[in-house]
Amino acid sequence: MTKRIVSFALAIFFILQSGAATAQQLSLGQISGYLNQLRTAEAGFTQINSDGTLSTGTVYIKRPGRIRFEYNPPDKSLVIGQGGVLAIFDPRSNTGPEKMQLNLTPLGLILRENVDLTRERMVTNQTSDGTTTTITAQDPDHPEYGNIQLVFTANPVELRQWIVTDDLGQQTTVIMNDLRAGGSISDLLFNLTRAEREWNP
Repeated sequence: MTKRIVSFALAIFFILQSGAATAQQLSLGQISGYLNQLRTAEAGFTQINSDGTLSTGTVYIKRPGRIRFEYNPPDKSLVIGQGGVLAIFDPRSNTGPEKMQLNLTPLGLILRENVDLTRERMVTNQTSDGTTTTITAQDPDHPEYGNIQLVFTANPVELRQWIVTDDLGQQTTVIMNDLRAGGSISDLLFNLTRAEREWNP
């Protein structure tokens, strides 16, 4: 399993390297502007879980405040963020979805109405390797909620990957492919009441 994950990570690295060898470091203003104009997006994703296992699926984003992770079979997990709530549907649980406030999670930072990464103490680290710009962001008022590391390519600016570190220090990596921005996404995908009624683990 370890060799599989290392091989996968190397493959992603070389894909990103081939994208824009001379890309400049993006400013925090450029990244904030990109996220604020990103109203809808859909992408396939590969997720590296905190235990080292891999999951794949499709992520739907509808800003502000809405996100949905659909996992490919046989994984029946589902994650929906809507109305200030993040709900995790785990097929191993028979008590319904686990719910938490979205703004208490690092994902809330990129789903809020106005993203301002220039705010004091919001970005704790920023690096560039000539191909990608990586920033680490946190809620400056509540760093104990964890942080999110975002990886962007330039020309055009595009979000390619994020790593969420939660309040327990556990990390989950999401690597996106074939990001399609600006399309129409139905609000029904983010309806928690409907999801609870129809989800069948």
